[in-house]
Amino acid sequence: MTRDLFTAELRQLQDEVLVLGSMAEKAIMDSLEALRDGDQAWSHKIIADDLKINRKRFEIEDRTIFVVASQQPMAADLRALASILYIITDLERIADHAEGISRINLMLGDEPLPRRLGYIPAMSDRALAMLRNSLKAYIEQDVESARRICDADDEVDHLQDSVYDDCIKGMIADPSTIQRNTYLLWTAHNLERIADRCTNICERVIYLVTGTMEEINVSKY
Repeated sequence: MTRDLFTAELRQLQDEVLVLGSMAEKAIMDSLEALRDGDQAWSHKIIADDLKINRKRFEIEDRTIFVVASQQPMAADLRALASILYIITDLERIADHAEGISRINLMLGDEPLPRRLGYIPAMSDRALAMLRNSLKAYIEQDVESARRICDADDEVDHLQDSVYDDCIKGMIADPSTIQRNTYLLWTAHNLERIADRCTNICERVIYLVTGTMEEINVSKY
């Protein structure tokens, strides 16, 4: 494989990473809208579409391994390919958490609308911003942006604490809401894990550029 061909292959793989990222982003947005609207049919579709996301991840993985085997890259080139393998794994797991939120919507069943989600939409907004920005930092190989994005994980953690407080208070005030509030806690947990996965992506950006692994997915409060 010539250098020009390798560069073209790497660029194509990066484009495919962005495609996978957009699929994961859509899954998150759709799962929250379906939860808010109590739309079970939409949740069923999100769950079914997760198979497409899985297939896309494996397609990228297979192509990346082929490039590694055919090019036998060294140093920065190998880091670029290794980073793709780690990032697509995190993106596929992010989509799994969106699928989890869709399953929670099915568990809530025919609960009357409108759905009172408290701080959960704010958590979703923060997590989505982290996802978009982490992929932007990846494409631009922006180490400083990657570090700043990870700071937003504490905001998501604070919001999860607020969801927890509200749900516990709701359970105490009205025990009949225990199951509903438990499902909301599970939803918040899925969103918190999405944010954690985004910090993983940022760690890979730092590794890609510097060659050094830094554990920055650590709560600062």
